[in-house]
Amino acid sequence: MSRAVPPRLLAACATTVLAAGLFAAPAAQADPGPGITGPTVRPGTYLADARTDGCSATGTPGWVTVSYPGPALFATTDAPAARFELWDANGAKVLDTTATANPIGEVQTSIADLAEGAGYSWQVRPEYPSGPGTPGVTCRFGVDRTPPTGLGVHSDDFPSSGSSTYAGQPGVFTFAATDAGSGLACFRYVLDGTLSTTSGCTPGPGVVVPGADGTASVTLTPAGWGTHNLQVQAFDHAGNPTQPLPYTFYAPWNPNPPKALGDVDNDGVPDILLPDSQGNLLVIGGAAGSTAPTTVVPAARSPWGGSWNGLQIVHKGWSGGGAPADTIYVRNAAPGNNGYLYQYVNQGALPLGVRTPSLAGHSKSCVDLAMEPTTCPADHSTTYKAVQQLVAFGSVDAQNPEGITLLDVEQGNLWLQHDPSRSGGSTRLTTTGLWDGYDLIAPGPDANGNLALWSREQSTGTLRAYAVPKLGEGSYDYSALADPANGAVIGSFPVADYPTLGSSGDLDGDGRADLYAVTPGRHLVTFKGVGTPKDLGAIA
Repeated sequence: MSRAVPPRLLAACATTVLAAGLFAAPAAQADPGPGITGPTVRPGTYLADARTDGCSATGTPGWVTVSYPGPALFATTDAPAARFELWDANGAKVLDTTATANPIGEVQTSIADLAEGAGYSWQVRPEYPSGPGTPGVTCRFGVDRTPPTGLGVHSDDFPSSGSSTYAGQPGVFTFAATDAGSGLACFRYVLDGTLSTTSGCTPGPGVVVPGADGTASVTLTPAGWGTHNLQVQAFDHAGNPTQPLPYTFYAPWNPNPPKALGDVDNDGVPDILLPDSQGNLLVIGGAAGSTAPTTVVPAARSPWGGSWNGLQIVHKGWSGGGAPADTIYVRNAAPGNNGYLYQYVNQGALPLGVRTPSLAGHSKSCVDLAMEPTTCPADHSTTYKAVQQLVAFGSVDAQNPEGITLLDVEQGNLWLQHDPSRSGGSTRLTTTGLWDGYDLIAPGPDANGNLALWSREQSTGTLRAYAVPKLGEGSYDYSALADPANGAVIGSFPVADYPTLGSSGDLDGDGRADLYAVTPGRHLVTFKGVGTPKDLGAIA
């Protein structure tokens, strides 16, 4: 059943119903004359997320969804008046009227209650005292006021009643709808959140384009156990939305949850955390084949409430909270920063930032390699303000192999910060002061619990590796870290080519840690180990 929709526009994708033959002008099209410029429909038509006036002889016009007072036809002219003519798809003239130009040469008219359908064509001709001038180009549009019908959601993984798939595991959800007018344009969806319709079908998170059969499938991961609500809405190419459709399902608790250091979204796979151009934080699965995020953390949920850009974000290990997913640490590394380190204890229920982060203070006490209290040196920092590099190193606590230990550079030396959530003490690892000018990368532990550190020399791009083997009694041998120049060279990654270089651990599950990098053009590149680069595409 058709119903009127308030005037609005929508970004639209090309559809087969807009075949060129539907919009053939009833007469030969003339070149634009000097007396007419800027013909357009108001409020307008949209196509592929850009405004189109439908006045190209070869382009595909968009659709309007207005009813009364109907679309406004608009142009500018150097004549005192202009004549508007409008034809339907059969060539029958449905409007022939003259409008007087205003003082700045604008002319417009409108027509109400146009029948729905493609194929409307119109022209504007200047009217001079001496007679009619040359008509402008032929412009075209379609009218659709009826929203899609038959919206539905189906999932074998998370059916609306019962489920054999656990929380923290991915599931496929299939959306379906039909539209007999302008055609189905997209589905918008959100899991456990508020459905946004302000951007229509503009590409982005929570928007999927259907196939020719009117269906689209997305893979979603309900993080926490319990009842979840998926909201879905369909749009056609004219911008008509359906009412939001709720789909409720239950995700049971996983009695054997996956564990992987570097995992943020609780799916057992390490994740890469990077900000997008809008300041949102993207959680990108390490095994993904593109930069499509599993989760988008809004910019407003950063510790400073404005953007995740310019912040240092580290994760590898967890400090409790109910799920084996990484605790995330965030600091402002810009000069003049406040020295604070913020901690998000991850309960496996993203999006990160729903809860207020806590401050993780820099330890004011020191411990030796045996974790016994010792006197701090005079240059020991008590805030993170002077920290030059910071990585989540991997636990060095034999009693808590999945816990948190941070490694940083202060005054040119390497320091361990034990369990920042409890200010577990600082341990100075080097005294040579040689670590200025190096980027730290922590690949995490291997299968035997041995640790390692990688460094990139900022001036040359040389990547070096340093073994930190686990000793029999559970402690570690840090002797290889005394001089950064003595590490084993394992590659070259110039800063100019890879401004961002890091590791979240074993991304592809082959048993060895992997690098990732971001290029100056904001492409995410992953590596098998430190070789075989794979470009996952641009970060939005």
